Amino acid sequence: MAGGKTYRVSAVVLDKVKLKECDLILTLLASDGRQLQAVAKGARKPGGRLAARCELFCTVDLLLARGRSLDIVSQAELLEAPLGAGPNYARLMAASAVAEVAKRCSFEDAEDRYIFPITQRALELLGSPQLDEVHLDLLLAAYVFKLLSHIGYRPDFSACVSCGDPALSYFSPLAGGLLCASCAASVPAAEPVDAAAVNWLRSLIALRFDELAKVDIDASTASMLLSFAHLWAATHLDCRLRALEFALGR
Repeated sequence: MAGGKTYRVSAVVLDKVKLKECDLILTLLASDGRQLQAVAKGARKPGGRLAARCELFCTVDLLLARGRSLDIVSQAELLEAPLGAGPNYARLMAASAVAEVAKRCSFEDAEDRYIFPITQRALELLGSPQLDEVHLDLLLAAYVFKLLSHIGYRPDFSACVSCGDPALSYFSPLAGGLLCASCAASVPAAEPVDAAAVNWLRSLIALRFDELAKVDIDASTASMLLSFAHLWAATHLDCRLRALEFALGR
């Protein structure tokens, strides 16, 4: 409640940073879409009660006490651990990339009811043992395009962004989407695409995660789509996305 000394929040843990000898600063995505930071005191002590309850990518229910600069974690209850106890490298990299993009797209005191459920669902599916590495790439690419589209960076995949020509053969984050061959000649670093790739790019935004998890797709196409998602995010968020880079290079 407003003005109270403590408050409860459900959140996904996006990041952890060491503080002093035994503490952690948690970056959290709250259920209302706000980004929060809070100190988990003693979380790095062996056997500390907060350590296992505030792991990365987990959904937790927290009791936070208001502090002067950062709030303090008073209680923590683990609600969901989508990656399980021992995720493999590919799932860990994919989840790290989701958390990295979510961190860049959420803000303090800016509520957004879309970002929490899509992030939570993406992490849940990435942790599914039935999902192979090809579909990890596909879902990660879809998450990036869907979330950036939501916050205002929606690519135009319907026609050439410059002249409206429906014959599409290039992708360019700088131009804002897909281009015809004629317009692409004046756009630096435009990436060539064929008709199948154009359909896949459209599907990343149009289809739900659960639908994408069941489609037939080859590894090279999924990797290409993830590369395009990385280019789109890095261009429009204007930052280096290291976890996405690692996911691409694994």
